[in-house]
Amino acid sequence: MSSTETPSKGRSRSDAAFTKIGIGLVVVIALVGLIVAGTSSSKSSQSDVLELGAATPTKVTVPSIDATSSLITLGKKPDGELEVPPLSNPMQASWFDGSPPPGSLGPAVILGHVNGSGKPGIFYKLKDVQAGQKIMVDRSDGQTAVFTIDHIDTVPKDAFPSNDVYGDTPDAQLRLITCGGIFDPAAESYEANVIVYAALTEVRKT
Repeated sequence: MSSTETPSKGRSRSDAAFTKIGIGLVVVIALVGLIVAGTSSSKSSQSDVLELGAATPTKVTVPSIDATSSLITLGKKPDGELEVPPLSNPMQASWFDGSPPPGSLGPAVILGHVNGSGKPGIFYKLKDVQAGQKIMVDRSDGQTAVFTIDHIDTVPKDAFPSNDVYGDTPDAQLRLITCGGIFDPAAESYEANVIVYAALTEVRKT
């Protein structure tokens, strides 16, 4: 009822005002209920996020491509590039210690060669994995973080999606990275990277 309207016949202005207040209270109570419900739902969804504490990863297994390797911990080179396992041992994978431990909140990053010293590397077949397949990472705390692959990309190295790979995530995720695309003999390197994106979906005892 607007201020220019008059109360209905048989009703006083105080009755109309009371009705307005009553309706207003109902609306306010309903809104408060929605806010509380929304807050409760948000808290519930956050508490349901699967994640583990900090622990050093010790082994990675990708069953669909029959790839298993112990994990060594590596960081960055002085020029800012990521350190990688020695090419003399292409079957060795590494965890980038500037990323979260696999299973902890955020995107953990594991690197491996596609080949080296004329031999296939640990991630030689990484480009063949598919969405829905599993990746297991054993940890020093006796737990195995099981990730489910979401998607896989092959991207030029000069267009590396740093934010997608290293950016914050609302849950525990994993990135497996290797070289891919065309090999450039002059640069003695591949022109692209194969990147697998996966999310934590299960925790097992090692």
